[in-house]
Amino acid sequence: MRVFVSFVAGSTFGLGLLISGMTDTTKVQGWLDVFGNWDPTLAFVMGGAIIPMAIAWAYTVGRKPVLADAFPTPPEPKVGRNLVLGSTLFGMGWGLAGLCPGPAIASLGYGGIGGVVFLLAMVAGMVVTPGLRRRLDQSAVAV
Repeated sequence: MRVFVSFVAGSTFGLGLLISGMTDTTKVQGWLDVFGNWDPTLAFVMGGAIIPMAIAWAYTVGRKPVLADAFPTPPEPKVGRNLVLGSTLFGMGWGLAGLCPGPAIASLGYGGIGGVVFLLAMVAGMVVTPGLRRRLDQSAVAV
């Protein structure tokens, strides 16, 4: 049952990304081009995601999920080196490629070499990151 619900939720998410234009790299880059030909329409997509999610998080307080033992705990609201570095790298990749992980996977459904190249680069980054993170954490302790 949990796999089926995950499949339906993921498919709905991917369809939403496709309909909203989040898989269109030129639309995403237009959103990020605030000093040029800015396209503010993705603000509605983000608002359409943030508002229901905030309501869902508020609704989960004191409740138990149907298909799991517990809801995940919210992350610690701490701004540190890892958050700043990760956000910077994510933003640079999003701006350069016009894709982030969810839309990249959704874009694979309609072809295009750009999505495949991005996905391969993303997987390579995921493979390299743990070792790089260990090195950064060790150098932070040494200082």
